[in-house]
Amino acid sequence: MLQELTDAYGFIFEEKLLQEISETGVLKSAREGEIIMDIGNYITSMPLLLEGAIKILREDKEGNELLLYFLERGDTCALTLSCCLGQTKSEIRAVAEKDTQYIMVPIAKIEEWTTRFKSWRNFVFESYQSRLSEMLETIDTLAFMNMDQRLLRYIQDKAKINQSQELQVTHQQIAYDLNTSRVVISRLLKKLELEGKILLQRNHLVVYDL
Repeated sequence: MLQELTDAYGFIFEEKLLQEISETGVLKSAREGEIIMDIGNYITSMPLLLEGAIKILREDKEGNELLLYFLERGDTCALTLSCCLGQTKSEIRAVAEKDTQYIMVPIAKIEEWTTRFKSWRNFVFESYQSRLSEMLETIDTLAFMNMDQRLLRYIQDKAKINQSQELQVTHQQIAYDLNTSRVVISRLLKKLELEGKILLQRNHLVVYDL
C-alpha cells in the first residue's frame, strides 16, 4: 500500500506522513457504481484516492440527485472532512465513477496530522478551497447556463475523468446526475450530435468537443 500511496501523494506529503498513513489507513476498493458514502451516515474517516474517480452528489427532499463534483487520484472530499471533524451526518453521497481504490483515514489521525505535518495542513486547506470552487462552478452552471450547456459540460468533464472520449452511460443515468428527465436529455444529446459535438451509439456516446 505504501508504494501506491507514494505514487499518488508522494509529491504532496513527506515520507514520514506517507508511512503513518500506510500504517493507520484502511485500504478499500469500490466497483463502478458502488456507493462509498451515503447521505445520513455518520462519517468517521475520510478517503484518499489512489486510483479511479468518485462523483459527489446531493439529494433533495424528493430524492432527486444533483452532481456537485468529481474526485480524482490525489484528491479527498472536503465535505467528508467537515462531517468527520464536526461529528455530523453526511449530507452527500459518494459513488464510484469507475473502479476505484482508496485509503480511509480515521478521524483521530486527521486532527493529529493537522498539527504535526505542515504538508497535511496545507492539503486539507487546499482541498477545502478546491471543492468550494467546484461547488461555486456548479451553482453558476445552474444559475447561468442553459440545460444544453450544462449537458455538454457534464459529458466533457466525464470524458476527462474517465480519460476516454467514449462514455458508457445511458440517457437515464445522465438525467439522474443533472436532475432532469430522460426525454430532455435524449433531445439535447441529439441536438449535440447534429452540431457535431458528439456521436450517439447504443448505451454509449463519443465526445468530439473536448
